[in-house]
Amino acid sequence: MTQPAGTWASARAYEEYVGRWSRAVAALAVPALEVPPGSRWVDVGCGTGVVSGAVLEEAAPRLLVGVDSSAAFLAAAADRVRDPRAAFVAGDAAALPVGDATADAVVSGLVLNFLPDPRAALAEWRRVLRPGGALGLYVWDYAEGMQLMRVLWDAAAELDPAAADLDEGRRSVWCRPGPLRRLAESAGFEAVDVGAVDVPTVFRDLDDFWQPLLGGTGPAPAYVTGLAPDAREELRALVARRLHHRPDGSIPLVARAWLVLGRA
Repeated sequence: MTQPAGTWASARAYEEYVGRWSRAVAALAVPALEVPPGSRWVDVGCGTGVVSGAVLEEAAPRLLVGVDSSAAFLAAAADRVRDPRAAFVAGDAAALPVGDATADAVVSGLVLNFLPDPRAALAEWRRVLRPGGALGLYVWDYAEGMQLMRVLWDAAAELDPAAADLDEGRRSVWCRPGPLRRLAESAGFEAVDVGAVDVPTVFRDLDDFWQPLLGGTGPAPAYVTGLAPDAREELRALVARRLHHRPDGSIPLVARAWLVLGRA
């Protein structure tokens, strides 16, 4: 992830917040690329190794290079994966430590919206792909379908109008099919397809929903942890009232991601 230091500093907090839900998307996204076994993969913004793990489990790669700017996340990815086919290296999404036309597939999960120049990044990803190589990236549908974030931000804006300006659904251009398709095509990718991937996000109880928001990793948790204690508790209470609880106390939600597929 390319973010200021501290925003994505805790691998554990990231895993508890959205990493656990990203894993389900990655397991569906990797096979959709239809990349043959024995290929060379690059995972851009590999984070804690969620997508890298899916590639190694689902795609039988010859080599996988995970690139990230966070030392903490790289260490977590290496610890999670532990596979001789994988290497995790520090680097920037728009300046990959990979040669021209040397990769068969480039993948990226939940990274695009946090890059300072997504257009430059996608041009870089196309550079490292061989002709006909596969692109696969996914982002949360911040505007509508990522329900855990929508519940939080809608409640926050009701209590604090200034929170609306921090809402990822308003700040993120790249969370709708049209802009995502145009972005990939403008970088030179062909046969671009954008589709929804919905995964269930069932929380055991209110604490299971709320505690990850106290980790400070990501825009919404950073907002929550920055509140004064009284304001934080008021927000928690409003969120609790808005969530649907099953008789056993669990909270059923859905996380929608937009999956972008293309060819170099």
